[in-house]
Amino acid sequence: MDKIQVQATIEASQQKVWDYYTKPEHITQWNFAHPSWHCPSATNDMKIGGRYIARMEAKDGSFGFDFDATYTEINEGNSFTYVFGGRSATITLVHQDGQTTVTIIFDPETENPIDLQKQGWQAILDNFKQYTEAN
Repeated sequence: MDKIQVQATIEASQQKVWDYYTKPEHITQWNFAHPSWHCPSATNDMKIGGRYIARMEAKDGSFGFDFDATYTEINEGNSFTYVFGGRSATITLVHQDGQTTVTIIFDPETENPIDLQKQGWQAILDNFKQYTEAN
């Protein structure tokens, strides 16, 4: 199955984008696809073999899950890859002309349509862009 790609260009330095994407105190502010959801907690042990865990749940408490991933590759400040549930995702940051483009390429799962998965990941990335540019 083909990988899925989502992307956003953020009006911020590469270092700020890296920090806001990887630090738990920021992750909890943007890591959800819809305003009816939130990310009440996140931990991030950013090293090869380290775990990234983000709790994602509906604000009404009706549903929730832990996104639990393990780092397999880290290029500090530029890119990283993690595996989760037999799938992987690579996040890449490229700075140009005062902006940083974040590209995420990930393996799709088999339960939901590709378009729905792409929309969900893009919505989370759009939240990240909005949060990072506003703070």
